[in-house]
Amino acid sequence: MLQLATSGLNGIWRCLGKTSFPRSITPSQPSQPKESASLLEWSIRVDNFRRLASSCRSKNSFSYLRIAYLMTSETTASDIDQPLTSQHTSSFAEILEQFGISIAVTTYQAGKLVLLRANDGTINTHFRSFSKPMGLAMGGCRLAIGTTVEIWEFHNAPGVARRIANAVETRSESLPRPSTEAPSKDGNNSRQHRLDACYLPRGSHTTGDIQIHEMTWVENDLWFINTRFSCLCTRDVRYSFVPRWRPSFVTAIAPEDRCHLNGFCLAPTSRPGQPHFFVTALGESDAPGGWRANKRNGGLLLETSSNEVLLRGLSMPHSPRLFADQLWVLESGTGTIGRVDPSVGRYEPIASMPGFTRGIDFFGRYAFIGLSQVRESAVFSGIPIAERPLSERACGVWVIDMPTGQTVAWLKFDQGVQEIFAINVMANSRCPDVINDDHELIADSFILPDESLSSVPDDLRVVAS
Repeated sequence: MLQLATSGLNGIWRCLGKTSFPRSITPSQPSQPKESASLLEWSIRVDNFRRLASSCRSKNSFSYLRIAYLMTSETTASDIDQPLTSQHTSSFAEILEQFGISIAVTTYQAGKLVLLRANDGTINTHFRSFSKPMGLAMGGCRLAIGTTVEIWEFHNAPGVARRIANAVETRSESLPRPSTEAPSKDGNNSRQHRLDACYLPRGSHTTGDIQIHEMTWVENDLWFINTRFSCLCTRDVRYSFVPRWRPSFVTAIAPEDRCHLNGFCLAPTSRPGQPHFFVTALGESDAPGGWRANKRNGGLLLETSSNEVLLRGLSMPHSPRLFADQLWVLESGTGTIGRVDPSVGRYEPIASMPGFTRGIDFFGRYAFIGLSQVRESAVFSGIPIAERPLSERACGVWVIDMPTGQTVAWLKFDQGVQEIFAINVMANSRCPDVINDDHELIADSFILPDESLSSVPDDLRVVAS
């Protein structure tokens, strides 16, 4: 694949214009990183921007440069006025650094996609705004994000990531290094935190408001939970959605959220072209909103090939997954993760956490699990986790060592985020970005087929690795 950006730095270094900028950007503290901090950890005041911009204006017709715009999204007025803050254990950053991974998190309540990225012993929480983001699906170079009325699809463009990283490094070399800056392990902050993945939008599919939940790639098809219409679906450009399966007790395709389907994963009985799934729902109901009547222990686990209920009596289950040849489920209402034995219909919890467990992904021996603090509302009332004092409930990402069931790391959101939906490990990517609102970068980045490479001038080529 060929990837190029025709305008040099125009799509990378943006004019500040009318966008407000904090009076200063200060380094994060190791135990509680500040989300307003630059990923490169410079302390640069507005006066420095004016001085730098003055020297550049005659050459590039720039006004004030926004340093490392694509490396941090905490520069809008709303984010400055209402910061989304977090704290974490040192082991959380160590695990990400050890495996060379990052974590993608969606929070529909805050309207954000959050990228958790290790940054010299701390975690950089990098936010991108979406309309009520819910499901995430990673597949090769593809990333799909389900939102209020549409599914966005992004593809990684490594060549664009390299061009952004190189531009940031080039610009950083000309900036003053304040005495308050802590040296990085390799003595070069700009190179240590180099952008290594850049997801650009490739298209969107309008579904309408279907209350989309979990999604997954199956070969080249994107499957997703259509909660409002109580069915599993795929995409077709001609339609809002294509129903592929629904529980046998749901008798109609109607926008009534009858059983609150929410999570699924591929079953081992799947064959090419014939996928089978394990699916969770909050109630065995065929009435509009009928699942709400018994949400405390009316949850169930189903299997699509047989259309049978494998397990009943769960408290708001979510996120079934296969790991180490076993089936796992989050019993969200009790704040636990446990294994399921479908042959006897038993759920065996192995770990308890201080929140509504929802969203999970695995890497190595670890499970990365999303926790929601849960609001005081009709949806969450009457379940065990909501009966705990608010001070004992957390929102964040917990890391569980699966062989032992022990919590080995966590990240908590202190304010701004109370509910999490999806968790995805971004393997082989320490510092990714998802570009959804940088119109200049999107306008000046082009991905072409390999066979077109010979026709592109040498100075415009950026070949994907």
